[in-house]
Order: sequence, then C-alpha cells, then structure tokens
Amino acid sequence: MNKKVAIVAVAQTKYEANKSNLWQGDVAYEPVEKVLQQTGLTYRDRIKDGFGIDKILTAAEDHFVGRTCNAFWIHHYLGGFRMSHDNVSGDGAFAVYHGVIDILSGHYDTVLVVAITKESETSRPTIENCYFDHIFLQPLGLDYLSASALQAQRYMSKYGISREQCAQAAVRNRANAKNNPYAQEPIDITVQDVLQSEILASPISALDSKPPVSDGACALILTTEEKAKKITDKPIWVKGIGNCRDLHYLGDRDLSDCESLSIAAKRAYSMAGITNPVKEIDMAEVSEEYSYQELLWSEGLGFCEKGKGGKFIEKGISKMSGRMPINPSGGILAGNPIGVAGMARVVEAATQLRGEAGARQVEGAKSALAHGYTGACGQSHCVLILGK
Repeated sequence: MNKKVAIVAVAQTKYEANKSNLWQGDVAYEPVEKVLQQTGLTYRDRIKDGFGIDKILTAAEDHFVGRTCNAFWIHHYLGGFRMSHDNVSGDGAFAVYHGVIDILSGHYDTVLVVAITKESETSRPTIENCYFDHIFLQPLGLDYLSASALQAQRYMSKYGISREQCAQAAVRNRANAKNNPYAQEPIDITVQDVLQSEILASPISALDSKPPVSDGACALILTTEEKAKKITDKPIWVKGIGNCRDLHYLGDRDLSDCESLSIAAKRAYSMAGITNPVKEIDMAEVSEEYSYQELLWSEGLGFCEKGKGGKFIEKGISKMSGRMPINPSGGILAGNPIGVAGMARVVEAATQLRGEAGARQVEGAKSALAHGYTGACGQSHCVLILGK
C-alpha cells in the first residue's frame, strides 16, 4: 500500500461468562476509555484546532443485543456525536478492515473501532439458527455447532484427520491462555481430557469448543501515517488486508476446503508482499471456535498443504517455541464472544508487535497475522497482516 495506515492504540476487557453487572454500553466504554487515554485523542466535533477521531465503527449484531439498530443504543457510551458512525453486523475483524479502507479512501483520517457482545443475554443456538435460510435450513434446527460438526466430519474423513490431532489445538490454546490476563478459560488439559469430554455434536466435544457463553469488548484506533507519528512512538502498520465470502448454502460448497479463506489470505499476502507466510510471519492470531478449525484454517492460510493440517500441528510449528506461534493469547478456544473474536485477534497481534504482551510475548515479533471469520463453517473470512 502506498498510503500507510497505523494502529496507534488497543484495549480489551477481561472476557467472562457473565458481565451481568454491566450493560452493553458499559462493557464497550471500558476499552474505549483506555484507547482515548493512551492517545490523548478526543472526537473531532469537540475541538477547534488540531485533529481528533472523525469516524466511529462498531461491530455488533442486532440479535445479540435484542434490538434493531443496536449501535444507536450504545452511541452515547462511545462519546462521539455529530460524527460519521457505521456498524458492521458480523465479526470485528471486518470492522477493522473497513476502518482501514475508510482511511485509504481519504475520506477519514482517524477512526475508532469498537466490538462488543454479551452472549450471556441471549441464546446463541437460537440466534445462530437465524443466520440460515429460513425456508429450507432453519426448520432443521441448525446452528454453528451442528453445522461445524458436519464440516469436521467431512474434513476429517476426507483427509484422515484424527480427533487426537484436533485436540492438540485445544490443549495448546488453553495452556497459552494461562499467560493472558484477559482470557476467560486458562486451564491445563490433556489430549485425553479433550477426547473424554462430553460430545456436543460428533465429533466435537465440550473441550474442542470455546466456552459456551462469553461477554466482552475491545477497541482500537486507526490513523494516517502523518498523524500516527504524532500520537505514538510504537505505531503498528497495516501491511495487507483481504476478505472473501463463500456460498451461503452448506451443500453448495465442499466443507473440507476453505476457499474463501485461501482467497482472502492471498489478497492480504499480495498487498503485504509476502510469498512464504510461515517464514515471513512471526506469529498468528487465528479465529477458531472449534479445534478442528485451526487445522483447516492453517491450510487455508497457506501454512501447509491441503489435508496436512494434522501433520502441521504435530510438527510443533505453532507452539510458543515453534517457528510461528499460533494464538499466544489462547485464542477463541480460551474464551471470546462471537463478533468480538476477530477484532480481539487484531488487538492481540498489535500488542505482540508493540512488545507489550507480557508473559505471552513472542520474542522478536516483527510481523503478525490476524484472522476473523463469520458465517456457518467459515463462510466469510478476513485476514490482516501487521508489521512494525
């Protein structure tokens, strides 16, 4: 990219099973206040000279708030009035993507991006059922879990992937989460623990899956190269971006592949000038609600060949001690709410590159990948490449 966009501040809440003492807006306010304090910025409408935030982007889904036009209900908590404000209904990584586009277009200079979800106020299976076709698929009672079980069965059967290989992702992520103060479920488990945990939808067990309920929010500020250098001495540059959406009907695509992720990744790599991601990227934060997805997504991201996701994780490349650690934070399997999860990956990747990840820090990290997805079985993917 000729024009450069920087992340100049990031913040997130502790992720918990129930933030019942806080309203949606209160949860969003916590990380917003932190990024404003980090940068010393305020909103454009409040200043006469200098520069401030001139757009707000939120990522939230009406169904999870229980109201239409959900962003209107938390706008006063975000603090910006008489400003441009758009909402992305889906994963927060896509909101970051659109914030970058807003700045590259020249229409805005400084964008505040916020993602918020309280799963504790809703019934996830009921809401997820609404994402499916209301004539043919909703009556079947499908949700993301049951659809993902179909995908896991197809993927594992086609390529000979074992449950033990998938379980390794769950074990490593939750172990990594012990070094992350924001993680919801940092626990020590073994492969056998995963295999023996309750089956939710075969072959997915309870420990193959993210915690059933999660509440939390995160925020970041994007700005131009010129302004970034005035705000912070640790700007994190967005080197490449890509997204892609696949077919809606599950039967219209081969669930053992993730073509939309492959296309999104190639677009981001091309923009960032990356030809060999495993050698050129120092760490990755990958969105995965179920353990098998890490193996499949690793293939889509080009970390390994199709059908080799099981062998890839067995080689230890994705461990903290490996060539390219995946999810030093613990990722979604350690607890992030839907909608916030992908943006949390961006926040974690930026934190790594700023050298502020504490006990979960990947030493010498200079480049990072952040990934988010939305839709059943990874219908739509977003990939962002960050660098120092």
